[in-house]
Amino acid sequence: MIWRSLISFSLALAGLDAAQISGTVQVRDSHVEAVAKNGDYSGIVVSLQPVGQPAPAAPTAHAVMSQKNKTFMPHVLPVLAGSTIDFPNFDPIFHNAFSSYSGQVFDVGLYPPGKSRSVRFARPGVIRVFCNIHPSMSAVILVLSTPYFTKTSRDGSYSLDVPPGTYDLNIFHERTPEQALQSLSRRIIVTDQAQKVQPITVSEAGYLPLPHKNKYGHDYKEPGNDNVLYPGVRN
Repeated sequence: MIWRSLISFSLALAGLDAAQISGTVQVRDSHVEAVAKNGDYSGIVVSLQPVGQPAPAAPTAHAVMSQKNKTFMPHVLPVLAGSTIDFPNFDPIFHNAFSSYSGQVFDVGLYPPGKSRSVRFARPGVIRVFCNIHPSMSAVILVLSTPYFTKTSRDGSYSLDVPPGTYDLNIFHERTPEQALQSLSRRIIVTDQAQKVQPITVSEAGYLPLPHKNKYGHDYKEPGNDNVLYPGVRN
């Protein structure tokens, strides 16, 4: 993964030894077909929060959340606090990414195909992202106060390279309540040897997807024809 490569490169430059921390995360009680029937446990964020260490400097490289085929990609994007995220529009139609949730309110406005807008995310939190034009579009930005994070693969596996020290291991899954996720946190001590963490299981019990409002707090109008909304733009 890109973030893992950047972290490993930074550790090497700093002359720090690193050990590999690995494990698996599985999901139960899911009504999502990809999870329940196909066993797809990808996209769960695993992070290691250093204990008693100063906050890291914000990265200079921008992260990217693309808009293509009326979809935000990636659907879940973890970043370090202070990061700037670009929102390029690769569709032949207009988009308007926004969030009205408490993690960080933002609105990049309406912009055409081939353009991009950027937002800096200053503090840790969970940001639910939507498009003001297309109600089916949604994504999650997870802003963290640690540079040590990754996402699970399809089989739920993950691995991180971190320097020796004491860490709090945390899990984020968008369809699991925060309180349940907090109960899964655990403190680990990293030495200079590779370490395998005991398997972790997250539950989606009680999760109910709720409809969201547009950026004005109103219900979305019936889906329209993008060619009518924006003359001269082919859908």
